[in-house]
Amino acid sequence: MADSTDSRCSWCLGSELYRHYHDTEWGVPCYNPVELFEMINLEGAQAGLSWITILNKREGYRKLFAQFDPQKVARFTDAKLAKIATNPAIVRHQQKVSAVRSNAKSWLALRDSGQDFSDFIWRYVDHKPVNNAFKKLADVPASTPVSEQMSKDLKKLGFRFVGGTTCYAFMQAAGLVNDHVLTCPRHAQLVKDG
Repeated sequence: MADSTDSRCSWCLGSELYRHYHDTEWGVPCYNPVELFEMINLEGAQAGLSWITILNKREGYRKLFAQFDPQKVARFTDAKLAKIATNPAIVRHQQKVSAVRSNAKSWLALRDSGQDFSDFIWRYVDHKPVNNAFKKLADVPASTPVSEQMSKDLKKLGFRFVGGTTCYAFMQAAGLVNDHVLTCPRHAQLVKDG
């Protein structure tokens, strides 16, 4: 357990898994289209739940959803999705489970139209991470006009469970925005690495 002098973002101090995710993944720019596909789906699965719930089940999601390979997931049958939705290795929510297949089909349609999912997503920040400068967690927004626009655009493409708040959480996780608070050592490190 971290002591009270820990200067990391306070949301990650509850568990070692959370701290490791915070220190090594959250806010690190990701450009891999398949990894981004995983991230957007996991953020959608998190809707209404705590992120630690999803983080604890991430390996279950990866196993059940073919490492989030969009080509494989797009071919999942209704019966396979129904079976997945009963597995305690993930959050058992039929609509969220079936949304992964819908999202895979939309991801493939985007690719087949000549657009790379990574390029599509990163255009919302002009292909460069936005380094915010929030002093405390309470200052960090739940959504922004940019995440609301991303949500609208993804929904038009057929993506599901991609509301404005989900899209902003995705932007944070994928490093489109650096929302580590200023006192967190990761903020400066990501600015330097950016």
